[in-house]
Amino acid sequence: MKVCIVGAGAIGGLIGSRLAAAGVEANALARGATLDALRRHGWRLDTAQGSLGGPVRASERADKLGAHDLVVIAVKGPALTGVARGLAPLLGADTLVLPAMNGVPWWFCQGRPGFDTPLHSVDAGGAIARAIPLERVIGCVVHASASTSEPGRVQHRVGQGLIVGEPGGGRSERVQRVADLLARAGFEVTHSADVRHDIWFKLWGNLTMNPVSALTGASVDRVLADPLVRAFCSAAMVEAAAVGERIGCPIDQQPEDRHAITARLGAFKTSMLQDVEAGRAIELDAIVGAVQEIGQRVGVPTPNVDALLGLARLFGRVRGLYPAA
Repeated sequence: MKVCIVGAGAIGGLIGSRLAAAGVEANALARGATLDALRRHGWRLDTAQGSLGGPVRASERADKLGAHDLVVIAVKGPALTGVARGLAPLLGADTLVLPAMNGVPWWFCQGRPGFDTPLHSVDAGGAIARAIPLERVIGCVVHASASTSEPGRVQHRVGQGLIVGEPGGGRSERVQRVADLLARAGFEVTHSADVRHDIWFKLWGNLTMNPVSALTGASVDRVLADPLVRAFCSAAMVEAAAVGERIGCPIDQQPEDRHAITARLGAFKTSMLQDVEAGRAIELDAIVGAVQEIGQRVGVPTPNVDALLGLARLFGRVRGLYPAA
């Protein structure tokens, strides 16, 4: 397969570097300092086992790269609408699109009862859905942590799990081809028959830790050590589980079960807290806003999620990390 990585940051760089190191042609749509670094050095990934990488053809213009077999989208949620509009030159007749992103993806509710219009929180006006037809999409959940030590250089922290699956459920040959490709690159890949459930389950775990850590500046161990904050997080998670039940994504854990798993990470900084510290836009809509919106559409009250969203929005606007109202 010929692969294009759109957004060569931490996760995009992790995937691109591992693919290139495995001998796969992995090109990149990038810009600025990251583009310059890729052109000078190629893919670069630092792991506990050593450094790896490979060559890359990189450009800020999709028409300079041409059509690919697989397009991996790894940009931050706020950037996706603008990016999606320029993807057409990368998409051939049979090109597949794998969004390796946080939160609820734009396609998550397409074709579902009660969702005749796109989710405003993640695809206001439907621009992304028009640019990337659902039939091209393969769902993806990333269970890996990485960061960029400098533009174009990625440090792998922990985890190398990827879950891939058909948006409509079931298993398919095309998903298996993608799974095999990613496994060849060293990822621990699961071909899921219900990737929507996998997406919602990860979201359920990230829903509170991400924005609460961003609001407070606290690592997750400190968030969980405060009984009042912990109880608030649990209450919001109960609401998200009720929303999931209504849309066919039931959660078989209790909040305290998840807290126990999260506590094992120790003094861990969430991705949203890292974005705040770096002055980057926060991915609030796909992680919290979408839960609130879906709850409204299916008639499930979410007062704690609402409060969390309101506080995080205000915080983001005051800090210039979230669009003004």
